[in-house]
Amino acid sequence: MTEWKKICSLEEIPLLGSRVVKAQPLDIALFRDGSGEVFALHDRCPHRGGPLSQGIVAGRHVTCPMHGWKIGLADGEAQAPDKGCAGRPEVKVEDGGVYLRLG
Repeated sequence: MTEWKKICSLEEIPLLGSRVVKAQPLDIALFRDGSGEVFALHDRCPHRGGPLSQGIVAGRHVTCPMHGWKIGLADGEAQAPDKGCAGRPEVKVEDGGVYLRLG
């Protein structure tokens, strides 16, 4: 069974920043772009496992702090010519709260 779980309030994720949610098997990074839209990715770059939550958010991408790979926030895909994908858990914002779909 899947369910939505409230993780935090929208204001707890800084614009152009992130927040880490401890989860198994992989931690989840929640991001907000400059327009305030929220995205969720596994906190692991597909290249060498760098912590995406520590990367720089620009537009609709996050740049991995280890080797500079750009990962799309909306789809988790590495920007060409790099190839790979970070997992993308389902996330929604409702009534000022940020929810992840679990299960």
